[in-house]
Amino acid sequence: MKTKNAMTGTKSLKWFLIQRFLLIMAFVYISEELLSMGYRFVVVPFLVETMNVRFSVTASDGSVLLLMLKMVVYSAAAFLPDSFAAWVQRTIGENMDNGLYVDITSPILEGVTNARLIGMYQFAVICIFLALLAVTLLPYLLAAWWYYRAVSGKMKELLAEEKARKAAYDRQRNLMLSDIAHDIKTPLTTVCGYARALVDGMVEEEDKKKEYLQAVYAKSLRMDELITLLFEYVKIDSDGFALHREKVDLGEVLRENIALLYADFEENDMELTVNIPERELPYEMDKVQFGRAVTNILTNAVRYNKKGTRIHVCLDESCRIRIADNGMPIADELAEHIFEPFSRGDKTRSTKGGSGLGLSISAKIIQMHGGELNLERGCRDGMSKAFVISLPR
Repeated sequence: MKTKNAMTGTKSLKWFLIQRFLLIMAFVYISEELLSMGYRFVVVPFLVETMNVRFSVTASDGSVLLLMLKMVVYSAAAFLPDSFAAWVQRTIGENMDNGLYVDITSPILEGVTNARLIGMYQFAVICIFLALLAVTLLPYLLAAWWYYRAVSGKMKELLAEEKARKAAYDRQRNLMLSDIAHDIKTPLTTVCGYARALVDGMVEEEDKKKEYLQAVYAKSLRMDELITLLFEYVKIDSDGFALHREKVDLGEVLRENIALLYADFEENDMELTVNIPERELPYEMDKVQFGRAVTNILTNAVRYNKKGTRIHVCLDESCRIRIADNGMPIADELAEHIFEPFSRGDKTRSTKGGSGLGLSISAKIIQMHGGELNLERGCRDGMSKAFVISLPR
């Protein structure tokens, strides 16, 4: 269903983003730790022993990135005009939480008076610091790039799924319109034919006239039933539809809707057994809509089974309703799509006159209540199938 698919997609995207974020955080943390070890055991000894750079750094927060930024800014200030450079370095030194001192005048430069050589050496040291800064920033850049690629890929995947769902929905809608036209046209053709025969005086016997009028009435009821179901299906699928919840006794609601079809069970010689707890089971629901969902399932049990079929309805303490029968089993190809609109076999279409909308409406209504409607086949209690309504407590 459209709503369920949207919820599943949102949940999938949420967990995907959480997982990728945690992975990236772990990657950044491990990278920082490895870089810290590299600076401590490789970079610092190289600068001190090979290049003879004397520097003194103390960092209380342990942030490699912050430390490198401070070092680069402090060192780069030496290229500014003398008075301005002194002011920048003094300001940085006064406002730094971490004590930082970098001595670029290495012992290598002792006795060197060539300003150009001194400048080249200082420039080389600063280039090293800039390279270290780039390496320090690399895990963050890689993490950002990876996250961007992962999220972009996931969004493309979700958009492709949504496009496929929309295409499937459009195909289903077109099929639905075709089925509606078929199901309305069939009884309408009969009504027109019988009415024409009566108007033209082609039927003279009173019994025959009564038979034709009865057929017209029955077909008219059939069209009214189909249009009503179609109206309900469209209504509950619209964005503005909302349930009118109230606290009711779930067992009593179930008994009331079973009673509405009791005459149909008797007319078809069906054996009905009911197992509903006597104690009250309060539940907040839309009594009318939920009753419609239950009635549709019971109506299907009457319509699509032979006379003499056993039907069992039970309700347990966990608000689980089971409507089972030992009638005609449901084929695999139909069971897979049984809760989709107009899901019926060809023989069912021609002989039983069902609309195929009832179970779809029931599934939607139960889903709106936060529950699920499922089909069980090959039950162990001797029943051939069962429709199970599971409601959250």
